[in-house]
Amino acid sequence: MFVQLLAATGVLAVLTMVPGPDMAVVTRRALASGWQDGLRTVGGISAGLLIWGALTVVGLAAVLAASATAYTVVKLAGAVYLCFLGVQALLQSRAGRSETPVAGAPVPAGNPWRTGLVSNVFNPKVAVFYTGLLPTLAPSGLPPHLGMTLLVLVHTALTLGWLGGYVLVLAKARAFFGRPGVRRAMDRVSGVVLIGFGVKVAASQP
Repeated sequence: MFVQLLAATGVLAVLTMVPGPDMAVVTRRALASGWQDGLRTVGGISAGLLIWGALTVVGLAAVLAASATAYTVVKLAGAVYLCFLGVQALLQSRAGRSETPVAGAPVPAGNPWRTGLVSNVFNPKVAVFYTGLLPTLAPSGLPPHLGMTLLVLVHTALTLGWLGGYVLVLAKARAFFGRPGVRRAMDRVSGVVLIGFGVKVAASQP
């Protein structure tokens, strides 16, 4: 069982490090308003994973993954939200044209924890991932529900560690990214990336 859990942790670690909408949201928040808000965003994302995990364990996520209508509703809501964040970043890059110092940089609107939570909860790929992959990784020596719960907790811990560490690395370079020209460029890049992920989510299939 230990070997199976170790192998599952390795798979989850690799998948956690693949860039996606969560990383884009965290990057924008951390660079715009500092590492504290970046970590709060990571906390919201992790809470979203726990919600998906709980739904998976009770079987509701499987219903979403199997229902084309439910999947479409959730993915479109998620796509709209990501595009909204992207447009917000692009508008902010235009509003921040004056050569203001880092401390005067505009802060994204909205609670960072809620931003992370909403962006993750409205990502139906998490439901597909949890219902399609986690059962195959669950240690055979444990009851299915217990094995799935353990893997959800492992994935959440990996996400906290990976994105939390990423935020702290960004914080070290915030003086550079806070320069007006660099900040505008990053707002534009993150805006385009978020909109791109929004379009990708909208076009995704279960």
